[in-house]
Amino acid sequence: MQDGVAGPGDAPGDVPAATVAGTAEVPPRTGRTTDQLDELLLGGPRTLTARDLARIAHVDLEMVRTFWRTLGLPSHGDDEVMFTEADARALSMAASLVAEHGLDLRTVVTVIRSLGHTSDRLALWQVEALVEDMSTRYELDDTSARLLVLDRLRDLAPVLEQQLLHSYRRQLAAVADRYAAEFGDARGRAADAGALPLARAVGFADMVSFTRRTAGLGSTDLSSFVQRFETAARDVVVGAGGRVVKTIGDAVLFIADTPGAGAAVAVGLADAFGDSLDVAAARGTGGLAEGARGVTPVRVGLVWGRVLSRFGDVFGPSVNLAARLTDVAEPSTVLVDAATAQVLGGDPRFRLAEQPVRDLPGLGPTASFRLSRAN
Repeated sequence: MQDGVAGPGDAPGDVPAATVAGTAEVPPRTGRTTDQLDELLLGGPRTLTARDLARIAHVDLEMVRTFWRTLGLPSHGDDEVMFTEADARALSMAASLVAEHGLDLRTVVTVIRSLGHTSDRLALWQVEALVEDMSTRYELDDTSARLLVLDRLRDLAPVLEQQLLHSYRRQLAAVADRYAAEFGDARGRAADAGALPLARAVGFADMVSFTRRTAGLGSTDLSSFVQRFETAARDVVVGAGGRVVKTIGDAVLFIADTPGAGAAVAVGLADAFGDSLDVAAARGTGGLAEGARGVTPVRVGLVWGRVLSRFGDVFGPSVNLAARLTDVAEPSTVLVDAATAQVLGGDPRFRLAEQPVRDLPGLGPTASFRLSRAN
């Protein structure tokens, strides 16, 4: 092997030259297997059964099953050797949330489920990003790229783990800061028991013509298209003082702590994906109405109201109303309801134009206003 390029005389574990589409240099594979990764990722070999975990953690067997199932991991027989000492420590710590900290078991299950759901998506997201990087950088087919990622995990996992821990701590600190600012002086004040707990601006931005635009795209182009949208949307939302709750393929759900911040996010999204775009002309010529960023423009709906925050998501009538307003908004425009328009009416940064009453599915006749920048 010379200069990192696999050749006919390389070791069996190396990436064969036949998998290389071009002349890019390909680093050697080391032949590491998932068994060899266990020591790094799982803290040691799998030497314990579910019964062993129950004994070590001083819990019943059903608690072991619940813990593993809640993490979203494949279940195994109670006597199958599948677990490590690190698994036993994690289970013991989870049990201590009940025994030592007094949390309800249902709360612990919710907390563990949040970890399982988030880390499952996170791990897949990161690994697929690495596969795409290896495939593009070394001009590999998909299978060879995945095998190369498998080999590289031993070196990359510690870095990804530290980034995860740092990000989690910063996000937890950010939540604490928001709670302190919003509720720090609320002790002793009576709250409306019938109202949803959080006053938030909630909005949706939904891409126009997503299905038509992405029809026939290959995996690389589709990935780039979706990533371009999500990256640009997150930049706008965070830059205007909001937070992304989730992305759903061709749509993004966001929230903000004040009506003004929510309005800034909403008009920012409409502008970012529709800047320099003549929507009427594009529609008249039957075009896809692609915006300056290379994706279709967005429709945006925004509502100021009270929501319930659970499971990393938000719920409530205002969320449903924002979604319905998004459905009927014109491309590159923002619609708000009458109550939100009244709240924003005194903000000199924005202009509101009353629209015809719309009959929204499940909500009936609804007044709406088009929101735009004042200048």
